[in-house]
Amino acid sequence: MIDSGTPYAGTQSPLAALESIEAVSELADLFQLMADASRLRIILTVLEEKKSVSDIAASLALSQPLVSHHLRLLRAARILRSERRGRQVFYTAADDHIRCVIEDMLTHIQEPHHEEHM
Repeated sequence: MIDSGTPYAGTQSPLAALESIEAVSELADLFQLMADASRLRIILTVLEEKKSVSDIAASLALSQPLVSHHLRLLRAARILRSERRGRQVFYTAADDHIRCVIEDMLTHIQEPHHEEHM
């Protein structure tokens, strides 16, 4: 195979996957799940280090049952992953893809707004 110099040489571009209705729907569901402010705060809390349910609840001033509910949804969507240590369960970002999406969006909203006039 010839390398075309593009980052997706030899593989399907992620944008090409958007031609699939199922992929678009799954992506929309993922963004909708992250659109909840409490869930997004939970994700941001565990981006840099693993935290227990009780630590997350305390740092965000949310009830532990509510945090557990959100964590179940985020884990089922493969946004977060869990690791059991004794009686406690610790959560962190599932992988670098999630971390990059969140960090890129944070960078995006911090950039100055440049409106183009047509």
